[in-house]
Amino acid sequence: MTEANLPDLSDAWLVVIDPQRVFADPSSEWGSPMWDAALGPIKSLRSGFGADRTIVTRWLPGTDRRGSWGPYFERWPFADRPDTDPLFDSVSPAQGWSSRGTLDVSTFGKWGEGLTRITGETPTLVLAGVSTDCCVISTALPAADAGATVVVAADACAGSSEESHAAALHVMGLYAPQIEVVDSAQVLRNR
Repeated sequence: MTEANLPDLSDAWLVVIDPQRVFADPSSEWGSPMWDAALGPIKSLRSGFGADRTIVTRWLPGTDRRGSWGPYFERWPFADRPDTDPLFDSVSPAQGWSSRGTLDVSTFGKWGEGLTRITGETPTLVLAGVSTDCCVISTALPAADAGATVVVAADACAGSSEESHAAALHVMGLYAPQIEVVDSAQVLRNR
């Protein structure tokens, strides 16, 4: 990974996307084979940012099955459960990472009113979590489009596969300087 010319990250927000059992458990249909490797870098970032500058999100299925969500849940019926199902709980290491609890959203992308209420309209965000090729990229692109500065900590992200992870990082890297893809060590050096 090449060194990017990062801005000062002293006022950045760490957004840990969806560190949930549904994505971390290898027996889950959505379990990332990369989760265990990403957990160490996520913990390092969390230590560097602290609970007050860390936001933890959770994807919840909600109840809206209009439009493309109907076929989506037909394709993935195992995930069509109540939001309170333990499958959607944060993994135990993530509990307490944020002083705000979790930001729960029923969309892949976490950029929106709930996040901007905390971070402001044009924040600097450091993204980590799962899945690189779904919720991370779905957060990064609209955030950058809205004027946020986005830094993706590649080694602190877990994809659905190594290939999909690499493809998503490549696509996000095309958006520099609005989106910079680096490793967690570079993020911490610029913190």
